[in-house]
Amino acid sequence: MKFAEHLSAHITPEWRKQYITYETMKDKLYDAVEEAPSPEMSSEELLQHHFARFDESFFLYCDKELLKINTFFSEKIAEATRKFAALQCDLSNSVTAEVHSGLRKRRRISLFKSEAEEKVVRKSMYDIKLAFSEFYLSLILLQNYQTLNFTGFRKILKKHDKLLNTDRGAIWRQAHVETAAFYISKEVDHLIKETENVFTQDLEAGDRQKAMKRLRVPPLGEKQNPWTTFRVGFFAGLFIVLFIATIAAAILTADHHRTEWQSALRMYRGTFLVFLFIFLLGINTYGWRTSGVNHILIFELDPRNHLTHQEFLELAMFFLALWCLSLLTYLLSVVLHIPVFASPLALVAFCLVYLFNPIRVLHYKARRWLIKLLFHIVTAPFHYVGFADFWLADQLNSLTTVLLDFEYLVCFYAIEVNWHGENKPSICGGVTYGIRPIVAALPSWFRIAQCFRRYRDTKHAFPHVANAGKYAITFLVVLFSTLNSIYREHHGDEVKHNNAFFYLWILSAFVSTCYTFIWDVKMDWGLFDRNAKENLFLREEIVYAHKAYYYFAMIEDLLLRFTWTITVTIGEKEIINSEVLKTVVASLEVFRRFVWNFFRLENEHLNNCGQFRAVRDISIAPMNANDQALLELMMDEEDGVTNRKLSRKKNLNNKLSLYTELLMNDDDD
Repeated sequence: MKFAEHLSAHITPEWRKQYITYETMKDKLYDAVEEAPSPEMSSEELLQHHFARFDESFFLYCDKELLKINTFFSEKIAEATRKFAALQCDLSNSVTAEVHSGLRKRRRISLFKSEAEEKVVRKSMYDIKLAFSEFYLSLILLQNYQTLNFTGFRKILKKHDKLLNTDRGAIWRQAHVETAAFYISKEVDHLIKETENVFTQDLEAGDRQKAMKRLRVPPLGEKQNPWTTFRVGFFAGLFIVLFIATIAAAILTADHHRTEWQSALRMYRGTFLVFLFIFLLGINTYGWRTSGVNHILIFELDPRNHLTHQEFLELAMFFLALWCLSLLTYLLSVVLHIPVFASPLALVAFCLVYLFNPIRVLHYKARRWLIKLLFHIVTAPFHYVGFADFWLADQLNSLTTVLLDFEYLVCFYAIEVNWHGENKPSICGGVTYGIRPIVAALPSWFRIAQCFRRYRDTKHAFPHVANAGKYAITFLVVLFSTLNSIYREHHGDEVKHNNAFFYLWILSAFVSTCYTFIWDVKMDWGLFDRNAKENLFLREEIVYAHKAYYYFAMIEDLLLRFTWTITVTIGEKEIINSEVLKTVVASLEVFRRFVWNFFRLENEHLNNCGQFRAVRDISIAPMNANDQALLELMMDEEDGVTNRKLSRKKNLNNKLSLYTELLMNDDDD
């Protein structure tokens, strides 16, 4: 692998602009060689003069790059030193709190805290460990930053000497790079060793093996698991076979299910949309990772334990194969002598058991993370709202059909189904009993509650109150759509286009669509930036390779936002069955959200890049005056912030470095 590719694959995305611009410098060298006078047509002095002028500008550019790297490194190392001191203060407070708590229990003193203790901010040991592990990861990234930049300078200067047949590059490297602050500084190594020792001695009771397992740094380049790849292929093949068999069974058994097929469609549609969403999320994850969008940081996932794109695809293909098997069982229920509607119920029950299974298997941490987010969404006004919370709530707005189908399934099995004869008259699909409109409005309510919570926390009316207004219009769409349906039920189809509720529904839907589309491209994606320059209608900085992706996404988002017009035209004229039409429209909405996800996370990623934020910030609570004084005293020590229980064990730093072979290999393959 060439160094340029290696550099691109292993840089920290949020620091991208702070690395050596290796490709630019390499292009400068090749341009200088191409523009040089021909040796056969010019004198040696003219050739040397040309390269001397080039060297003057080239080394000036190197100086600027070196200054940029030194400045950024100095800022990050100062930030790391402050962070480590703050973590030690927080650890000390937590240990003191645990000691006092133990004394109170032994002496049977009141559990109420004293006034002095109330002023001391503590964290649980779990949070302390998490904060230290994230800090340790940031140190490894900074160490990687040192190594890659030094290697980049060494490679480009060696290429300079080789192409120009000189040794000025090596001399400049010895005089400037090898004496640069970012290269000679050992503070990162010192902080890594200190963190390992603190974690081992104070948090893992001296068990270094356990401590290093907790601090384990994930590979900077995510590797594919061959067994997971095999399972993805196996389940995909199984799904294709079962899908073909299901189509054949549907054709052969069409007469047996002529009366209840719409009920079956509603019960199978919701699960299909969820599984399709998981599949597309796997593609999202792959696209983010390959484009350098740090979705792990954005969602504040554990970088050491999270679902990869392969695992998303594996889950999706497994459940899609299971979905086909359940549908095939439903179609062949007469032949198999099982109740007709036992299969969809079993499928949903299996999915719920998988999701809420308390046993620590089958992606336990991912399932717990999802359940936690869902709980935060349902109780939105009472929790701080993070990016993952409102991102998932946005996904629910595209999965409204899933919620409606789940409500229908519950109603159907509670009221309509008859296991031993004909089903009761259908009432679950209507709006007269009032539950379906409420369910349809729930996703919008979740986002409104989140927006007002964010307004409460930030005191910024824009964008949060304006965003809440966008979702509030959805209430009007649901209200007028429901009133229009009720009016038609009472007065017949002859008035379906001749009532005020119909036109109010169309008007509110149009306003809602325009509002949401403008918000998508301007606020969620950050496009139509005034500083876009050559990126017309886009923004100054874009991550994805081709501008055409952005233009396609804008057109696609506009068109699919207006898919509701299909239900007004084709659906109202009953050219196509309404349930089939809803299935198509719901699938298109899931696809629209899939495209939306790419650019929403890209925009959030660029915001993180602006702050150079590369790891989760496990927040440390504000310190009081005593804590601040202690922190300043620790930072003023001659040796910096030191650990009282410093271990003499060998520094693990040499084992963690992934790039030492680059320093030893002088060949630019």
